[in-house]
Amino acid sequence: MTARGEAALTTRGKAPAIHFLEVIMSRLKLAFLSLLCLGLAVPTLGAQQIQTVEIVEWDVPWEQSRPRDPYVAPDGKVWFVGQRSHYTAWLDRETGEFKQFPLEDGTGPHNLVVAEDGTVFYSGNRVGHIASLDPESGDIETFAMPDAAARDPHTLVIGDEGEIWFTVQQGNFVGRFRPETGDVTLLKTPDVVRGGRTSSSRPYGIKIDSDGHPWIVLFNTNKIATVDPESMQLKTFDLPDERSRPRRLVIDSEDRIWYVDYGLGRLGRLDPLTGDVEEWDNPSGSQSRPYGVAIDGSDRIWFVESGVQPNKFVGFDSDTEEFFSITEIGSGGGSVRHMFYEEATNSIWFGTDANTLGQAKLPPLKPRITDD
Repeated sequence: MTARGEAALTTRGKAPAIHFLEVIMSRLKLAFLSLLCLGLAVPTLGAQQIQTVEIVEWDVPWEQSRPRDPYVAPDGKVWFVGQRSHYTAWLDRETGEFKQFPLEDGTGPHNLVVAEDGTVFYSGNRVGHIASLDPESGDIETFAMPDAAARDPHTLVIGDEGEIWFTVQQGNFVGRFRPETGDVTLLKTPDVVRGGRTSSSRPYGIKIDSDGHPWIVLFNTNKIATVDPESMQLKTFDLPDERSRPRRLVIDSEDRIWYVDYGLGRLGRLDPLTGDVEEWDNPSGSQSRPYGVAIDGSDRIWFVESGVQPNKFVGFDSDTEEFFSITEIGSGGGSVRHMFYEEATNSIWFGTDANTLGQAKLPPLKPRITDD
């Protein structure tokens, strides 16, 4: 299928850079004192630091299917789900070929991961199960949630021992699935009570730290949670602003938790050892709606501002604490909901509501700054 060409995308990404820089600098001058008063960290965004990255997009051949949550398999194929059209599929980046594996109508696949042996696992968000798919035969095996209340498995992540941790957004659970046995363990997450009504805390994005502990953002709260895999006990950390709504997160090489605050338009960092939190206003401000986020091999944080059109792919240097890269997504994006960092190519993969798959080719990795 068609790849949106490198030359066109480079032009589209770089042409507005000077004008965009002028807008950003003007906004920062006006916002500087306000940021200090609010106690937020003030990022530096100097002219020499504004970079764009090359983004290539492939048009997905199944229209308006909401391709999302790509994951690069060991053989290099890029797997993803079509949430609206109920399929899993892969892209061969070299040839542009797509192959679809249709799922039962109404499955609503939300997310997938690929195991080391190539097996694909996806969440059946509308049918209350996790399923495995054999990429050679196309055979599918489903694993139902043991509690009917866990009706919407959401985001998956592979743990250190091959187990799969996952969130259940509306059902209000964090779960652990063991592929070798099919066993599913569910842990209830806190309820939210507002105005006398109880609702889910909406466990959403999930990642694993270096000790094998899952970390989860509770999107309907200002909390981030973690689970002890041995005791299956949940611990939560409060973010300082009750209006915060963290949606996705990543974990750096020092096990610090970085999150995007969808509600307030901020990037934040939680130190699990102290509970300290530091936050930075996004370049596009409080309505930037940061959503998909990834971290590269140099601990640079990359996220997409989905509240502006076209969406903007933003880079933040965690060493210098500066936003250093802003690139418009050529297709517009619509919303970029989840992203995957491919270490082998130093690039980030994402799907868009504009019905494309995208690859952002990042700047070369840089040496890490340490305290030694």
